[in-house]
Amino acid sequence: MAHPLSRIIEQLKREPSRTGSIVITVFGDAIVPRGGSVWLGTLLKFFESLDIDSGVVRTAMSRLAADGWLTREKVGRNSFYRLADKGRQIFEAATRHIYDPPPSDWTGRFELLLIGNGEDRDASREALRNAGFGSPLPGVWVAPSGVPVPAEAAGAIRLEVSAEDDSGRRLLSASWPLDRTADAYLKFMKTFEPLRTAIARGTELSEADAFTARILLIHHYRRVVLRDPLLPESLLPANWPGKAARALCGDIYRALLAPSEQWLDGHGTNEKGPLLPARKLLERRFAA
Repeated sequence: MAHPLSRIIEQLKREPSRTGSIVITVFGDAIVPRGGSVWLGTLLKFFESLDIDSGVVRTAMSRLAADGWLTREKVGRNSFYRLADKGRQIFEAATRHIYDPPPSDWTGRFELLLIGNGEDRDASREALRNAGFGSPLPGVWVAPSGVPVPAEAAGAIRLEVSAEDDSGRRLLSASWPLDRTADAYLKFMKTFEPLRTAIARGTELSEADAFTARILLIHHYRRVVLRDPLLPESLLPANWPGKAARALCGDIYRALLAPSEQWLDGHGTNEKGPLLPARKLLERRFAA
């Protein structure tokens, strides 16, 4: 296995178990574009590359199904999983946030949502965070005007505010932990820059290693970018690392795409047979 990828896997092993989170990454990045359903055996084969025991994977799949993220279908002795409705709705917003270019048509105004006490607040919290909203106070959420409001927050009181004065900028600084997000971007780049350098120097990864590297790349990147509100450049701190991190992620992703998809061609299976191809859809990811 290529040295930069080995280092990334070793770093992953030193962290608390994130098997369920990696499963979510596999579905969002690789399985949903290929029809949405996958055989458990395909996932177990992938997790072998991370030295994660099959029992740990099976437990994570059961928990994700119990929590409403996945549904399971049995065909004979084989289990096949796909995203549940809850997972699909959240994934659509997250996919745009991760892979699409940051919005460039900001109006200079912000969407302010006020959510009352009770079930609505709890049900909408995760959806709002995934959609890019920040929260300066309990029940108060803010995002650049134009960001779609998730269905879970459809009953919120909606206002528009300006961020051009000092009060507006204080609202922004209280809504998002930009310092922590910047540090996380820098850590991401430190982790994956050696892989980009190795690829640029001609290091070739096997199809299996390319798929592993691709999943770990997006797994690490999405953990940062989904906490980034993608604010207009004029509102960001000086030397904001988000743009450089996206460029690095895109460079590596494009280099890994063909061999990683070849691994899925050979090993990806659903209840009807081989997974559907998705190359054209994936090639649009991380476009300028």
